[in-house]
Amino acid sequence: MPTAFDVPPNRLIEALANYLKRLPQIQPPQWAMYTKTGSHVQRPPHAKDWWYVRAASLLRKLYFHGPMGLSDLRTSYGGRKESGFGLAHQRRAGSSSIRKILAQLQAVGLVKKTGKGRILTPEGVRLCDRISSELLKEIAKQNPDISKLIV
Repeated sequence: MPTAFDVPPNRLIEALANYLKRLPQIQPPQWAMYTKTGSHVQRPPHAKDWWYVRAASLLRKLYFHGPMGLSDLRTSYGGRKESGFGLAHQRRAGSSSIRKILAQLQAVGLVKKTGKGRILTPEGVRLCDRISSELLKEIAKQNPDISKLIV
């Protein structure tokens, strides 16, 4: 069975975001359109659906690297910040949006909290695998050579 390791990450995140948009429990808060995602960025995200894309990205990241704590996620979503004439330094992302998304994913039942950090529940793993297999079938229609990989 195809897993998330077998499909391109951008297609998987896009498909997961479209699935999460249909869930009523996952909604961006009022402030989400006006806030930056960290001190390393200058403006808020341009995309209107960035909340769902970030939630899908968190699901994929927990699928590959879980269990992960909040500080690990902040570091991975952080970036470079220019500091005048000096060299640029790594800054961690803001934690509020990550915490709120994780809480929403936990309320849906896709993520659970453990002593070492957050991990995907079996339902979350099934969701990622199911969407990955659908994506691989679509990719196989476009490229017949990949159909040999599908069992």
